[in-house]
Order: sequence, then structure tokens, then C-alpha cells
Amino acid sequence: MATQIVIPNVGESVTSGIISAWTVADGAYVERDQTVLELETDKVTMEVPAPASGVVKHSANEGDEVDVGAAVGEIDESAEKPAGTGGGEKSPEPVAEAAPKPEPKPESKAESKPAPAPAAAAVATAPAPASNAEAKATPLARKLADDQGIDLKAISGTGAAGRIREQDVLAWIQTHQNGTAGSPTAAAASSGVAREARQERMSPMRQAIASRLVEAQQTAAMLTTFNEVDMGAVMDLRKQHKDAFGEKHGVNLGFMSFFVKACTQALQKYPLINAYITKGDNGKPAIEHHNYNDVAIAVSGPKGLVVPVLRNAERMSFAEIESNIKDMAVRARDGKITLEEMQGGTFTITNGGIFGSLLSTPILNPPQSAILGMHGIKKRAVEYPAGSGQIALRPMMYLAVSYDHRIVDGAEAVQFLVSIKDAIEDPARLMLEL
Repeated sequence: MATQIVIPNVGESVTSGIISAWTVADGAYVERDQTVLELETDKVTMEVPAPASGVVKHSANEGDEVDVGAAVGEIDESAEKPAGTGGGEKSPEPVAEAAPKPEPKPESKAESKPAPAPAAAAVATAPAPASNAEAKATPLARKLADDQGIDLKAISGTGAAGRIREQDVLAWIQTHQNGTAGSPTAAAASSGVAREARQERMSPMRQAIASRLVEAQQTAAMLTTFNEVDMGAVMDLRKQHKDAFGEKHGVNLGFMSFFVKACTQALQKYPLINAYITKGDNGKPAIEHHNYNDVAIAVSGPKGLVVPVLRNAERMSFAEIESNIKDMAVRARDGKITLEEMQGGTFTITNGGIFGSLLSTPILNPPQSAILGMHGIKKRAVEYPAGSGQIALRPMMYLAVSYDHRIVDGAEAVQFLVSIKDAIEDPARLMLEL
């Protein structure tokens, strides 16, 4: 008896996805509910479990785009579990599954010259390391590495359980071909090898991100207002209490919890920033108000930016905020964020400062009406204390709020940002809810 492996319904707006990896080899034995493949959609990357125990047979390949409800393989339930096996882990794969290694090419005069440095050996002509057959990698990644003569041990995988994916190999090639004169690119150019360009399919998630960003710019009357905030008081408070906070709550005290608390207080003062423009019952534009603050936190993952939501953030303590953000970051890195967790936010916070950004204009996250952009902390000469006429070096951060001018007036956006600035510069206001 054979049971089909069917692509499940991921969400109302998701109709298809791409098989990013089979985690169980064709012909291997799998236990019921064990993950058999990873499906990448325009919203999330999800794991598809085995519907039964038995031997897996693939009918679709990695990289194929498949519709929701489509059968991509089957499981032969009549097959007996091989003795001494613990399941159908795809790696290491049977030798028959390994991609053939390229045949060695005759040495040219240019290739016979001694290389100026070890890095100058041309990646494209190096023989495939024998260890690649045992590496924990997808077949596409292994074939690409073999064709390019790359040792997979040198690459860190971003797939499930650290599995190396095709994108990881491509990223490694790009990184190691963009060096100086001793790089493979320079060596190829000096030996007269033609330059090449490659084309990579845009992932469903990256396509969705691109579409939403374009939609935001084309449909909203988007403006950005800026301010700067002195981070000294928050940094002193954090330094004073971070050890005790960590011991009691089991999580570090970061800056994000201060900004989430400051934003929720400001959103309650300026409720239109927490509202949407939507279509009313009569088909005309209407304003949807919210008496809760569902704050989306932009988190960078290996496949793109995701924005999981802190539900009812206005009710959360500092410890609850930090704990939830830590959990989000870990699961975003592992591709475990679900579609439901990214829906329904009323306001978004993004922190480009962790990547070194000093100033930016964040783009709205539709249908939300505003987004706060945090940036890097730099010491700058400012008047301190305020009104003293004295100059001091202070840890300053630029803040930016982009907003939809169709629903939010400029004065309201400016006051909203000033409210956040006041709360961060005097954290006691957060405790007293001022």
C-alpha cells in the first residue's frame, strides 16, 4: 500500500511553493511524522511530515515549484524497516545518489604555472573533495560543489539541522571570488578565461517582499520624520540591572524592550498611527481602529526579512518582550516562523543599527500606517545637559518614523516620535506610564 506525500494547505493566500530540500533520500525508510521535505513559500518555509511509515519515493525534485494539494511523492507502507536503522535521514546518501565527479581536464600552459597564493587556484577546475559524498547537503548543493571543486566542509549550512543548501554554495563561491589579485576571479582574468554572469531564481519569499515594498510605495502617501535620541540613560539603566535581570528572567535586557514599551505608550496617545485604511461596507475607504498594539518586529533570516508579531505588546513586561523577541530571532534563523505569527500587526519596528546603518527611511509594512526605524548608536557632540550651553560626547541614535500621510498628519507623526524620544531619554516615564 502506498500513501501519497501531498503539499498541505499553508494559508489562505498561499497557492504554491518550491521544494527547497528533500530531507529524506529517495528509497530511504521514514517514520510517520518525520520531516520528509522543506517547502519554501512566499510567506514562510515549512516542514512537511511523512503521512505514514515506509520507504519514500520522490516524484518531484528539489527546486520544483509545486501547487498546494499536489502529490510530490509516495510512501510504500508495505516495506519493512531495515534492521539497525533509526529512520530515513537523507545524509549520508547512498553512493548511487552521489553526483558524478567531473573528469580531470588536461593542464593548459596557464594552469601549469605555480599559483601566487593558495587562494589563486581556480575554483572551477579543482577536483571535487572525496568528503563531499558524506557531507550533510542537498543533492543540488553537492552537485554544484562537486562541479566547482569545492570542499563542503568549508561551508556553513542554513538549512534544517545545518544542512547545506544550493544557496549556501553559491554564496560561498561569490564571497571567495570577490577578493583581490590573489582571488580566483583575478587568476581567471589574468589567464584569459572569459568572465561569466549567472542568473539565480528569486525565491518566493523574496518575490513577496519585493511586491509588498513596491505596493507600499505606490499606494501610500509615505513621508518620513526624523529625530535623535540620547541613549545614555537607557544604557546606564541597562548596565546597572542587566545581571540581576538576566538571573531572574533567564534572558538578556536589550534595547528593543525599551523601544517596544515606548512605542506602545505613544500608540495609545496617538491612535491613528495604530490604525489602518481599509474598505468600508459601502466600498469606500474607511479607518479601522485597534484598541490593542500588535507590534511587528522585523527580523532578518537566511531567506529574507520576516516580521513576526508581538500580540498585545502593551500588556507585556520587559522580560516577556525580551523573551519573545529572542524566540522569534532563533526561529527566524531556523526558518520556523509560521504564517499566522506574521499576520495582523498594527505597527512595525525595524532596527538597521545592528547591521551598521546610521540613518534610513523605512518602508511601510502594508496595511499598517507607520513604522519606526532604529539605527546605530554613535557618540556625538551635543548640548548636555539640555539648555546648559555645555557640549559633551553622548551616545546618540537617529530615529525615523515613516507614515502614511493619508491617515496620519505630520504634526501627529512628529509628536509620536517625540513621545518615544522622551520615554527613552527618561526611562522612568516608561515605568510611570507618562
